[in-house]
Amino acid sequence: MAAARDENTPVLTGIADVEFVQWVTGPDSPNQTDVGFAVLSTDLGSMFDLDGTTWIAFGDTFGCCRPAAGGGGGGQWRNNVLAYSTDHDLEDGMTIDGWITSDNGRARAVLRKKFEDFTIIPTAGIAVGERLFLHYMAVKEWGAPGHWTLNRSGWGYSDDGGQTWTQPIESVWEGDTNFGMTALVKHEDYLYVFGTHGGRYGGVQLARVPLDPDAVLDMTAYTYWDGSDWSSDITQAVDVVPAPAGEMSVAWNEFLGRWIMIYLDEPQRGLVIREAPELTGPWSDTQMLVDSIDFPSLYGSFLHPWASDGEVIYFTMSQWVPYNVMLMRARLVKDEQGQ
Repeated sequence: MAAARDENTPVLTGIADVEFVQWVTGPDSPNQTDVGFAVLSTDLGSMFDLDGTTWIAFGDTFGCCRPAAGGGGGGQWRNNVLAYSTDHDLEDGMTIDGWITSDNGRARAVLRKKFEDFTIIPTAGIAVGERLFLHYMAVKEWGAPGHWTLNRSGWGYSDDGGQTWTQPIESVWEGDTNFGMTALVKHEDYLYVFGTHGGRYGGVQLARVPLDPDAVLDMTAYTYWDGSDWSSDITQAVDVVPAPAGEMSVAWNEFLGRWIMIYLDEPQRGLVIREAPELTGPWSDTQMLVDSIDFPSLYGSFLHPWASDGEVIYFTMSQWVPYNVMLMRARLVKDEQGQ
């Protein structure tokens, strides 16, 4: 008879059948986002759900005149754009139903940058009640590859289905804190916020706030995991995942019976996955999810909210060249022993 497994022992033994499904954005996408919506090139594509609709937040977006060498840049620049989808069948890709647009029909920015910001980019979104939230980072300056600094990070919200957004000046982490880029998880009575500094070389820390729309905007309501308990002092927060970690996403996976986290590990040159029995950890060692050997210049991995809890998971992924977002899938392999 097999011995009972320690609950902290990882169950994920490998990744199989990693596949490109379809482009979500750009001229090669069935969505034809470059036609009418002026989304010729964009990146990121973090997702969250409300009442059967998946909201998809993108970063810096360009409508024309893409650089010959690829990468971000061009004309008709918007700092961010927001799309939505009700497509529940992801086997052949993700159909975009529409965008938040200007009067001319082109996708428009929903978050506004300040004069001192280079750009303002949504890093994650969540719905609390009927209110839509976007967490954003206000970039101060881009540095060496994988490095950038922030003026602040914080919250924008919409109470009218994404059409208008409010960014309270008090609902921010000032400067370049460890909550510059985030992954958001609703669990029981709390919103959990996994965070890193701007850039891709910091560790992951964890905060939480009561699952209430007003509490999310109240920065004094947040507490931070100090390794054994929750503290109101952000300086007491400890890394739950060691550096380096880039853009990330976290979700419960019923197939594994574990939380999973995927993110860019730039030194490993790929997207990696970890698992944990609790949101506070312990988080397992990394396993390679997608290797840049197969998809050069990859980054920005975000789990699909309807398709991250099974044996097969779906997620968005960006490529710097051609600077667009694709839908990917992979099959998780678990250890059946000791169950």
